[in-house]
Amino acid sequence: MLHQDILKLVIAAILGIFVGLERELKRKPLGLKTCLVISVSSCLLTIVSIDTATATNAVSSVFRADPMRLAAQIVSGIGFLGAGVILRKNNEVISGLTTAAMVWASSGLGIAVGAGYYADAVVGLLLIIVSVELVPFIMRRVGPQVLREKEVELHLVIRSNVSMKDILSRIRVIESRIERIRTNKVNEGTREVTLSCIVHVNVPLTELYQALETLDGVLSITTTSVH
Repeated sequence: MLHQDILKLVIAAILGIFVGLERELKRKPLGLKTCLVISVSSCLLTIVSIDTATATNAVSSVFRADPMRLAAQIVSGIGFLGAGVILRKNNEVISGLTTAAMVWASSGLGIAVGAGYYADAVVGLLLIIVSVELVPFIMRRVGPQVLREKEVELHLVIRSNVSMKDILSRIRVIESRIERIRTNKVNEGTREVTLSCIVHVNVPLTELYQALETLDGVLSITTTSVH
C-alpha cells in the first residue's frame, strides 16, 4: 500500500506542476509552487481520509466512517485560498477569477488522484489546459467580435489647454472605441484624464502610447491592459 500511496503523491505533484506552470508562464500571482503544494496536500489528505475510514470500518460490522470526509472539507476550505487571489482593481474591473479557479482545480486533481482515479485526473488536466489556453485562442480568431477585443486603460496627465477632441481623434485612428472617460483637475495648469478603450486583441499597448506621445500638452502616459 505504501508504494501505491507514493505513486499517487508523485502523480498529483506532476499534475499540480502542469497547472502551476500555466499560471507561471502568464506571470500570475499564483504559480507553480502554490499549485504543487495544493495538489500534493489534497492528495495526501484524501489518502489519509480513505485509509483511516477503511481501517475504522474494518473493525466494526457497522459503517461508521465516511472515506471522503476529509476530501469534502478540502473542496470548501480551498475556496478561502482562491478568494485571496481575486483582486478588485476598480469599481468595474475584477481580476484573478481564472487563477482562483485554477487553485480549486489543483485541489480537485489531487483529490481525484488520492482516490485512485488516475485516468480521470489526467483527462481533467488536459481539459483544463485546453479550456484556458486553446479555446480562448480559437475564439479570438473565429469567435464573436466581443471575444476578439480587449479593454485598455489610458491614464494621461495633460495641460488644461489640450483639447479632448484631439486626444480622441488620435485614439480612433487605431480603430478603437472609447467606453468611459474620467477627468480630474490636478491644479490650474494640468488635469488627469482616464480613458477606457476597446481595441483588437492584436493591438499592442505601445501603439496607443505612440498615438498620444507626440501630442502637444501631454505630460505623461500610462497604458494598462485590463483583460
